[in-house]
Amino acid sequence: MDRTLPSALERPGRGRIVPGDWLGFDARGERRNSKERIVEMSLHPIDIGLIIGYFAIVIGIGVYVSRQTKSGDDLVLAGRALGFGVIGFSLFASNISAQTLIGLAGDAYATGIAVSAYEWMAGLILVFTAIFVLPFYIRTKISTVPEFLAKRYDDRVRLYLSCITIFLSIIVDMAGGLYAGSLVLDKLFFPDSGGQHLFWFCLGLGLFAGIYTAAGGLKAVVLTDVLQAIILIVGSGAMGLIIFDHFDWSWAKATQAVPPDHLSIIRPIDDDVLPWPGLLLGVPLIGFYYWTMNQYIIQRALGARDLQAARRGAMLGGALKLLPLFIMILPAAFAISLFPDIENKDQVFPTMVTELLPVGAVGLVLAGLIAAIMSSVDSTLNSASTLVTLDFIKPKRPDLTPQQTARIGRICTFVFMAIAIAWAPQIKDFPGLWNYIQSAFAYITTPLVAIFLVGIFWKGAHPKAGFWALVCGHTSSALLFALGPVGGLIHVHFTLMAIALTLWTAVLLVGLSWAMGRDFTLAPHITWPPDERSRQMRPGGLLTDYRLQAGGLVLLTVLMVLAFW
Repeated sequence: MDRTLPSALERPGRGRIVPGDWLGFDARGERRNSKERIVEMSLHPIDIGLIIGYFAIVIGIGVYVSRQTKSGDDLVLAGRALGFGVIGFSLFASNISAQTLIGLAGDAYATGIAVSAYEWMAGLILVFTAIFVLPFYIRTKISTVPEFLAKRYDDRVRLYLSCITIFLSIIVDMAGGLYAGSLVLDKLFFPDSGGQHLFWFCLGLGLFAGIYTAAGGLKAVVLTDVLQAIILIVGSGAMGLIIFDHFDWSWAKATQAVPPDHLSIIRPIDDDVLPWPGLLLGVPLIGFYYWTMNQYIIQRALGARDLQAARRGAMLGGALKLLPLFIMILPAAFAISLFPDIENKDQVFPTMVTELLPVGAVGLVLAGLIAAIMSSVDSTLNSASTLVTLDFIKPKRPDLTPQQTARIGRICTFVFMAIAIAWAPQIKDFPGLWNYIQSAFAYITTPLVAIFLVGIFWKGAHPKAGFWALVCGHTSSALLFALGPVGGLIHVHFTLMAIALTLWTAVLLVGLSWAMGRDFTLAPHITWPPDERSRQMRPGGLLTDYRLQAGGLVLLTVLMVLAFW
């Protein structure tokens, strides 16, 4: 894999897992012979009590919600009754995984705060989604994003997107989260074990998340996400304050202690980390798939009680995504002056935890780490089971009762849980394959983004052209991926490649549509502009008007970027 790809910028909001580069162990979990800092930890009973308390609360939420979950709609969309608060906090928490905490800290330490791009850019993407996409989702009352593309194009596109999403969710997101989190926990709790407890951590975390997800469905997921988001924010914020205290609360002293380019968001066009054209165009395109088309994220908005709740929840989630720069990334960037000898950047986060935090705070941050693992695992389980149930089984068996649909969803949840638990420990034995799967994310998703955006903004996109544009677009993606990250013959930053592939697939879709003619009829509420006659489509009052909320969030983001230009 091309090592110029930055580790935490390969996936929106997630660090890239590199088997063989974790916390002083090699690819097989054995300790490396090096002079790297070895992080060891002994937990105080107070810290252990906080972690146990977290698990107890999650169990309580799961039991409470499971008693109210009766039908398939309750299981997959929480009865379409979610308010904006739980939607916003769940969007934030489901995006923060173990890879995020480790990857963001490591890259901020090594290369600076440019790694924050996917965090604050997510806010702008969610603004776009709230204004231009959610009206279509809510008015058509879809349960899955592939279902929407079936209405706009055909069932082939629906199954195409569903298969890709399930693969990325289980093989990459869930298994990767289990692997990364389990390896870190094994290193922290059993520093001399050499990764011998990896499988048992994967099994325990997977079973715990799988049971309460299968029992309570999306409602259990989002309610636990609210708890997990609060723990993440409080724990990371506490660590940030403790680090800033080492500089006597002086911003000038803190900034003077780090390299000048460490605190710059905008990088030159030839930058290996994130060239500015890739930041402005490539990152939004990759992030659009993640935040708008990825079932595992957008399912919260689909479960909203109405459009206003969905929009306000997206705005809240976008606002929360401004926090990681201040509570996760800047503290790690400043840590280079406190711990200048860390050779393996993936040791930055555990080093800060073990050497800076007092009793109680350690347990809080570790509970946050476990919460990050849980929030990503439960979200992927729920979304993957939803896709199988509603995109593959329900269309062939439309007479299923709500109770039967719920039962099938729970079975799918346990099946996917078993697959992820079985695959996660094996990642360490396939580092090359794993790296390629993760780096292929931009190549896989951008053709999907192209047909989605063209489809909703241009009525002329032929329903049958979408599938063939995807096939041709992904064929081109595979060729470029083989010549680039695999073969090393083409050296183009993946964010720039994302722009090219999106434009190419869009051109293919337009050309195929013109060739196929205009002899087709589209269903209502699937192309721009949306029908604004409905009361729920209209802006709210002064404090609830989504346009004012969007403007405020965009302004905050712009001011933040200018401050760290």
